[in-house]
Amino acid sequence: MPFNRSVIFYRVAERIVPLMTFLMITMPVWLSFFHPAVAAYLIMAYLLYFIYKSIKTIYFAGVSFKIMQEAKQIDWHERMQQVGHSDNVYHVVMIVNCKESFEKVSKTLEKLVKQSFDPKEVIVVLAMEELEGEPAKTRAGQLICKYKTEFRDLFTTFHPLKPGEEIGKASNAAYAGKIIDKYFQDKKIDRKNILVTVCDADSQLPHHYLSYLTYEFLRDESRQYHFYWAPVLLYNHFWQLWLPVRIQMILSSVLRLSFLSMKDDLIQISTYSTSLWLLHSVGFWDVDIIPEDWHIQLQAFFAHGDKIRTIPIYLPIVRDGVRAEGFINTFKSRYAQERRWAWGITDIPYALVRAFETPQIPWIIKLKKIGFLIEIHLFWPTSFFLLTLSASIPSLVNPAFGRTVLGFLLPKFSSFILTISSLMLIAILYFDYHVRRQIKIKTDWKNIPLLIVQWYLLPVISFFLSSLPALDAHTRILLGKKIDYKPTKKI
Repeated sequence: MPFNRSVIFYRVAERIVPLMTFLMITMPVWLSFFHPAVAAYLIMAYLLYFIYKSIKTIYFAGVSFKIMQEAKQIDWHERMQQVGHSDNVYHVVMIVNCKESFEKVSKTLEKLVKQSFDPKEVIVVLAMEELEGEPAKTRAGQLICKYKTEFRDLFTTFHPLKPGEEIGKASNAAYAGKIIDKYFQDKKIDRKNILVTVCDADSQLPHHYLSYLTYEFLRDESRQYHFYWAPVLLYNHFWQLWLPVRIQMILSSVLRLSFLSMKDDLIQISTYSTSLWLLHSVGFWDVDIIPEDWHIQLQAFFAHGDKIRTIPIYLPIVRDGVRAEGFINTFKSRYAQERRWAWGITDIPYALVRAFETPQIPWIIKLKKIGFLIEIHLFWPTSFFLLTLSASIPSLVNPAFGRTVLGFLLPKFSSFILTISSLMLIAILYFDYHVRRQIKIKTDWKNIPLLIVQWYLLPVISFFLSSLPALDAHTRILLGKKIDYKPTKKI
């Protein structure tokens, strides 16, 4: 990383949350031997926390959905023109891709060609990996040949993997970002007027995305310190996805919809935009990390303090859900994807180390940011165990406690909380149905029974494709092991 650090402190810091994870999962067992009532109250506290977070998620998903309904009715290109000075903004769309098909990247480029913002004013950069070899060069040549005349400029970068770098989106984007920076510096164009949108190969931007983005950017007085993010919904090929993946994509999409209106806690995911000035000010992406989206905001936060924000764009970006050859391969690919996302736990030791190196930022602000990271990564692998198993364990471990009033009421209280949470699935189904309608994914009558019945499998799917891969990531951290970056298969 680009700062000096104590190796011992870092190694201790990176193991704090994984250790807390295993303490929380096993707490109902070991604590019930000595203080079963304390274990019961801790379990009840978590259940109340869970119901609070569930209600909060549904509420903010509703807020976001309402604003999205209004946003889709607006001609954002006209609004952009009313603000004026849009000619001063340069758009770069960086499509980071590795071993993706010509057809997939073509679909993403087609969406750019059809933007209400003039594509002739857009520069597209295909950020590829040198290690992919000749197939990448062939694909790049085909794409440039087909789309070169559609944009202001279209060129390719080939990232050479260097010692100390992790293969993945971060190192690739960092290499491409530096080439983009030189491109504009040679033309003597101010970095503050350049918006860089970082896309995945399958990120299909909505028709008005660049116009909406330009509008928000121009009216934003603190634009140089902000990221811009639209909800990334994994709805493409929805009915071709295997059922376990489809359930997760629904939950993930509604959760991202909810995040959109939680402006104080909003951190961009997957596809986002920001100024070239901000990227340059933090030295672009760190090259020794795997999940890059939250990490780049942390880099910016520790460089510029609480001026850093993520501004919501209320138009959905559609991406593909995981779909490999057959169920088993799909399951493996989805598991690996979730584990890679959970590897974002490595942001916590980074943040702890940087917190001690940035005295100019008030500790209360840093602790809030770090606390949010810990909350996300701590409850990711533990929720399944605490929700489904924990309430019954104290009485099994300590039968005498089971004969007390608290021991009798704990499983009933847990069941009550889970019942209320299950009722919230109705709201999730509502948002899911209407958001898919907005992006023109139809639901036939024959699909409705499956949409309802599939939720009975939610506990099993949550364990194997959420809690377990996250626990896998935490365990690897404890054991000092790494994960290898593998592009997610999406046929």
